[in-house]
Amino acid sequence: MIITTTDTPPGREAGDSLGVVAGEAIIGVNIFRDLFAGVTDFLGGRSKGYQKALREAREHAMRDMADEASALGADAVIGVDIDYEAIDTQKGAMLMVSCNGTAVRLR
Repeated sequence: MIITTTDTPPGREAGDSLGVVAGEAIIGVNIFRDLFAGVTDFLGGRSKGYQKALREAREHAMRDMADEASALGADAVIGVDIDYEAIDTQKGAMLMVSCNGTAVRLR
């Protein structure tokens, strides 16, 4: 499955549009990751725990989007947009990654 943010896959031509496909991943942020992120924020630097969680969530959302496109008979997903959100709930923080694009058959 070709996945691209561009209008057409490099070196290929998009044919039939099969519709919009999406994938979402919402992950809870655990207390230990929060604690170490707070220390990192205080001292400066990158929070590797959050980076890893976001990377895993993005990969999961992309995989779900690709699976939805495959079920439609698509060869590619074009015009992909990836969004990140922090959700604050009464029970704690959650991170959401959503991906959407257009499923197409290639010519």
